[in-house]
This record gives sequence, C-alpha cells and structure tokens, in this order.
Amino acid sequence: MLRRRTPADTPAASLEARGLAARLPFHYSWIIIAILATVQIFASSISMAAGIMLPPLTDESGPFGWNESLVTLGIAAYYGFGALYAPITGWMGDRFGSRIMLLAAAILYLISMLLLSQISEVWHFFLFFGVLLSLTQSLGMVPLMASISGWFRRRLGLGIGILWAAGGIGTGVFAPIAGYLIQTLGWQGNFIVIGLVGGGAMLALVPLMRNRPADIGIEPYGARVGDPIPVRLEKGMERLRMAVFNKNIRRTRPFWNLPLIHGLGCAGHGIILIYVVKYAIDSEVFTGPNSLATAGIILTIISLVSIVSRFGTPVLAEIYGTRRMMAVSLAIQGITVPIIMFGPAEPWLFYLFAVSFGIGFGGEWTGYLIINRQYFGDGPMGTVYGWQTTGALMGHFIATALAGLIMYTTGSYMAVLGLSMAYSLGGVVVIALLDNNSQVLIPDWENELPDEARLRPAPTTAPAHPEPVEGRPAPAPVPAGGDDD
Repeated sequence: MLRRRTPADTPAASLEARGLAARLPFHYSWIIIAILATVQIFASSISMAAGIMLPPLTDESGPFGWNESLVTLGIAAYYGFGALYAPITGWMGDRFGSRIMLLAAAILYLISMLLLSQISEVWHFFLFFGVLLSLTQSLGMVPLMASISGWFRRRLGLGIGILWAAGGIGTGVFAPIAGYLIQTLGWQGNFIVIGLVGGGAMLALVPLMRNRPADIGIEPYGARVGDPIPVRLEKGMERLRMAVFNKNIRRTRPFWNLPLIHGLGCAGHGIILIYVVKYAIDSEVFTGPNSLATAGIILTIISLVSIVSRFGTPVLAEIYGTRRMMAVSLAIQGITVPIIMFGPAEPWLFYLFAVSFGIGFGGEWTGYLIINRQYFGDGPMGTVYGWQTTGALMGHFIATALAGLIMYTTGSYMAVLGLSMAYSLGGVVVIALLDNNSQVLIPDWENELPDEARLRPAPTTAPAHPEPVEGRPAPAPVPAGGDDD
C-alpha cells in the first residue's frame, strides 16, 4: 500500500539524517549535490583525463613501452564495458537505491586504483582499467546522477549545473596532478595516492547519502501545492512503477534518439581528450623533461573552461530548451577542431583551441538529466539514464577503437581529428530530429498503475487559488521545459 513514512518506522540512521536536515539552514538536497560532486570528481576524472596515460604507457624508453594501438584498445575497452554496465547499474540504482551504489563504488574505486598501480603487462591494463575501473565509474555515475532528479521539484537545472561544474574542476585539477605524480612518483605511486584519497573520500560520504527526500521525511527542493507528496512505497509497488514507466518511455522517439546523440557527442570529444596531448608532444609543440605536465595543461584548460558551460547549460536549458543548448554545444565542439588541424604548431594555438573547445565540450553532455525531466516527467530515471550513458560510452568505444585503427594503419592525426569533427556535427543533425521538449511526452503513464502505486492522485477539480506551502507563493502552471519551436 501507499503510505507516508513516519518517525515510527524510520531506521535510526535515517532519523539522524532527518534531525540534521531540520537543523540545516538550507535544504538537504544541497548536501546530496555536494556528495555527488565529490563522487564525480574522482569517478569521472580518470576517464576524462585518459589521454594523460597514453604517453607514459607508450614511451619506448619508459617502464612499459607498449604499442600505442594496444593501449588505445585498452581505453576503448573501458568505454565498451561501461556501455554494457550502464543500463544494469541504472536499473540497480532504481532497485536498491543510490546509497548502496555509493558504497559499492567507493570500495571498487579503491580496489581498482590500487590494482591499476601494479600493472606490468598490457593485459593487466585491459583487466583493471578496461573492465574493473569502468564498473566503478558506472556505479558511481549512472545511478547516482539519475537520482538527483528526485531531490528537486524546481531549480533542477541549478543543482545539476553546480554538480557538473564541480566535476569540471576535478578533471581540470586531475590531469596536471596525475602528469606530475607520474613523473615524480612513477606510475605506481600516482595511482596509489589517487586511489587512497578518492576511495577514502567517497567512503566518508556514505553515512550522509540518502536515496530520496522521503527517507528523511522532507519534500524535494521547491515543492509546492499540487506536487506529489513524498511517500515511501513497498518494494513490489516500486518494481511495478519501474516496469510501467520504462514500458511507456520506450514508446517515445527521444528514448532511442538521445543515446545516439550522446554517443556522437562523446565520440567527438572523446577522441580529443585521448589524443590531443599525444598529438601536441609528437608535433613537438611541447618539449623537454616536463613536456607531459605542460601538455597536460591543454586538458586542464578544456576542463576549467568547460565549468562555465557545464554550469550554464542545465540552467539555460530549463529556460530556453535543452535541444537548442545541446545543438549549439555540439556545433562548437565540431567547428573548433580545425584550429589545431591546420594552424601552426605553437603552444598558444593549442591553448586557444582548448578554450574554445572547452565551451562546447562542457555543454554537450550536461543537459540529459534536464531533458529527461522535460520529456518524461517524474519517474524512476535510472534505467533511461543508463541507456543514455550506454550510448555515450558506445560512442567513446567505437570512436576510440576506430581512431586507434586509423593511427595503426595510417599514423595520421589529421584523419583522427577529422573523425572527431564529423561525429560532433553529426550529432547536431540528429538533434534536429528530436521532438519538441516543451511538454511531457508521457503525462498519463501512471494511469496504467493501480491506485496504491500512484504518487499523483486521480485528477480532481483543483481550487482556483491554491494556498502557498510554508509561505511560498502558490504556483503558476509550469511547462515541462523551454519551448524549442
């Protein structure tokens, strides 16, 4: 049956969090944002800065000296296995809750990074980075990022913008630090330090994590009269809601188009993130004993500049429509690549490219949680976001593998960079085929549920002037998102 959670049936740990929520001068949703931002900094930085690993692993005078194509295939395996994991971990998040996912991700992160520090054969890299660390990333990113939608009734764009912006800071700091640690402490010391710091930080945050506002007896941020009451359902009802919601979203075109767009966008920037440092070093743009660290600044600039668009895109998407923001971001990501394809081999030009490319990169992939709300309304978003993440990682996988094959057969950076540009601009074309996102596409999906499984009551005649909640203004009708017409 459907019932409101009360202190009498709330576990002690949740009661502690409820007491903390009552004492905070701000909504507990911002605590969740802070937790997820920390997780994202560690869980996603290693993949976003994967290019920093390519030079030390392929340096013939270094401890590894592996074939560049084999290493690239190992990075591609990371994305390939991540694509397989994403819908599974998304479903697990809907099924078991984000707190358990955070605990699992923290433990696996620590194990994965320590094992990665001990590699001595190329198959170790495939196993520990390609298979195990990709599972860690999937657990830490897919279900946790999808859960944020349930914590915000309004201002979701602001919350997501802050979340993704924090990730940009993490990636920007990670690349030069990893480059410096590899050159000073060696491969082993670098990953031991990062693993202990990252795994320890995530484990420390598990006690503060909660699955949903109802777990601590509060409403989502921005809740108003007429919004669904925060309740807790029996497990059978939760599973039924998941099944009906997922059946309805599969009937819509965006369910299928969004993973494709995400794949094309990630393919476009994934090639750049992996190859731009190696390209700059091989082109002798950066030389000397600190060439890896100074070339890694390219990734730092991309990440730091992307903070602006990571933050701004979700916020503006709620106002102007996510389709527009995604199309503009992908276009920028594509048309800036010729700067390093045809310009002189000078450091300033690579830094200029990093600035311009970073704007498009930061906005390309940060609007999906917003457009999911705009297209699909309220529902268990883990599975749908998992499939979109599968599209993104398949894009990374295919592009990385194809780029590695091109480098193996032709050795041409020009062909690889041209491939990046084609992927990004192809995504702009597919965005044009998306449905208008100003109205929810499945507004009546709960009608297929029995009454005890619904969060919204059956439609009734609403009062003409509803009273505000806790002194807040009564709401005006709010559409699903910006009008893209």
